[in-house]
Amino acid sequence: MSDVKTVLEETSQQMEKSVSHLQQELVRVRTGKANPALLDGIMVEAYGSMMTLSSVANITTPDARTLVVQPWDKSTLRDIETAIINSSLGLNPGNDGEIIRINLPPLTEERRKDLLKLAKSMGEEAKVAIRNVRRDANERIKKLQKEGLAEDAAKDAEAKTQQLTDRMSLKVDEVLAAKEKEIMTV
Repeated sequence: MSDVKTVLEETSQQMEKSVSHLQQELVRVRTGKANPALLDGIMVEAYGSMMTLSSVANITTPDARTLVVQPWDKSTLRDIETAIINSSLGLNPGNDGEIIRINLPPLTEERRKDLLKLAKSMGEEAKVAIRNVRRDANERIKKLQKEGLAEDAAKDAEAKTQQLTDRMSLKVDEVLAAKEKEIMTV
């Protein structure tokens, strides 16, 4: 019976990871407000190696539409600006020799809909990952049943796995609903 408990615990942890991964990915999806996490994936070539932007600069939001990037070392200013321009975010940084300002234009209705589609596809990927975890768990339970686990215990474990899957899918829907509200708020 402890094997079934282990399978259920591991399944729960893996499904939670899928949900938290979705939340991390959605932070990078731009909404109407400036968010330092928007620049999280940007890598800067500084001091002869690739580094994350947050490790070479301080990123702040003085207002809802502006990001300010202040490098720890002013000699990296050009490299940071180049990295932001070359990112797939479509941002246009302004360099004044001290800091980099990034003004985020208001989102158009069409752009909001595109971002919403992107968020929904990320949500669907998370649900697919959760269903894959469920499938793996059910296969492990069937294997345990072949090794001597009672049929009733196996059915109970599969039912618990399905309940967990349903709960995590609902959580994904809640996360997506919150992001949708954030994206569509003008």
